Amino acid sequence: MEIKSITDPSFAVYGRVVPADTKEFIETMAKEPATAEGTTVYYPSVAAFEALPLFCEMQDTVFGELPIEFGYCNGYNTKLNAVEYHRSSEIDIAATDLVLILGRQQDIEADFTYDTATIEAFAVPAGTAVELYATTLHFAPCRADGKEFRCGVILPKGTNEALTKPVGKDGEHRLLFANNKWLIAHEASGLQNDGAFIGLKGANPEI
Repeated sequence: MEIKSITDPSFAVYGRVVPADTKEFIETMAKEPATAEGTTVYYPSVAAFEALPLFCEMQDTVFGELPIEFGYCNGYNTKLNAVEYHRSSEIDIAATDLVLILGRQQDIEADFTYDTATIEAFAVPAGTAVELYATTLHFAPCRADGKEFRCGVILPKGTNEALTKPVGKDGEHRLLFANNKWLIAHEASGLQNDGAFIGLKGANPEI
């Protein structure tokens, strides 16, 4: 699929580049263990990241002093597999070059299916922080050069933690997969084994 730059005007629908000094974060990320080849991992909160000045900067300037968490998603992903959205923006910080596959919540159909033909991909250079708006559909980043991608992830505190109440079976309730996380998966992802709603139509886009 075509991979655009985040400087392309079409990226403005999905988010914006956030001015930030990410050097210390990248140095701290380098100390995290390598991900096993062929896998992708996500940790919502990492103490070493939350001790950085960047944590307070993001909490104050981007989230308006809302309590936040600073973790990471690293790995070797090459496919979309699913789309998710939150009731809040997400900050992604590329510690390596990576690719984000993005869509719009407004394109989800009345039955909560989503046609992957409307998806777009954007290259994010290492060192860049981007805000993904609450209406932006996204999932794990993809590797850009065959090597492990490394991406810091900042969200409101508690996001992506396990739910404590039963998930409803009607309407949007079917998509609720974790705290502040609504998810629509592709049948090829295997996420239905974890209880995900299968609603992506069409191909499972691959970088």
